[in-house]
Amino acid sequence: MRQTRFTRLYVLFAMLWDTSVLAEDSPFIHEPEPFTPSSVKPGTPWTEALTRLPPLPADADLIEFRLDGSQDSFRYFIDGKHLSVGPDEVVRYTLVARSDTGARNLSFEGIRCTPQGQYRVFAYGTGSGFTPVNEDWREIGPATERYRVELQRHHFCIPRAFKPRPVKDMKRSLQGHIAPRQNSGFLPD
Repeated sequence: MRQTRFTRLYVLFAMLWDTSVLAEDSPFIHEPEPFTPSSVKPGTPWTEALTRLPPLPADADLIEFRLDGSQDSFRYFIDGKHLSVGPDEVVRYTLVARSDTGARNLSFEGIRCTPQGQYRVFAYGTGSGFTPVNEDWREIGPATERYRVELQRHHFCIPRAFKPRPVKDMKRSLQGHIAPRQNSGFLPD
């Protein structure tokens, strides 16, 4: 019985030793490094710039924009005076959403023009000013509020370039002064 155990252990050890020797002698590279052309240089990681909260928007500075599709119970406005693009290429804006009943919601937000798009709420507004919140960046997806999807896709970001538009073009787009073909990302004929 003891010899049977010893024989089994010896056979198991021999099998493990043979496979390790075979792996070293193999002409194949196990789990090779992915190929990267020499012209590709590592980029610098994105860092978020410091954000200063804007003052509450004045009604004269609000630019109304409409959502495509079905009717919404809110009217949406962007504070054109404080619409900006930071050195980190984040579009920062104050959103005013007014309901049909007269309620007014304020938020100070940012959108990144990444392939999927990202957004972050920096602060919520009250009658006396903005109150900062500590939220992380989130992907713009199917569950995201429609206004953020439309701002990212149609007004703030250059299609397929993943960069923000110039601020003057953002304002023109919000006001409806940019033709649909200019928003599509296709080159003119």
